[in-house]
Amino acid sequence: MKQPLPPHYYTLLEELQAIDFVLVELTLYLDTHPEDAQALEQFNQCAQQRQLLAQRYESEFGPLLQFGHSYSGYPWQWWEPPWPWQV
Repeated sequence: MKQPLPPHYYTLLEELQAIDFVLVELTLYLDTHPEDAQALEQFNQCAQQRQLLAQRYESEFGPLLQFGHSYSGYPWQWWEPPWPWQV
């Protein structure tokens, strides 16, 4: 039987979801305001923060993305649920 996920798992996943939401909203804004330097700076800072959060998540809990966008530990981790979209 699998061990329950630690509370930190959910906190980190929530942080990723929040930063992803901000990045989607900034993307939509920048599509109509491409010369807004402040928004672009905020987008780039959030993109960097997202990358760091994703690296932290993946080092502790396994890959987030498939098709070569995330590495897998040994043994192959994609068959081990729960996947982030399942919780």
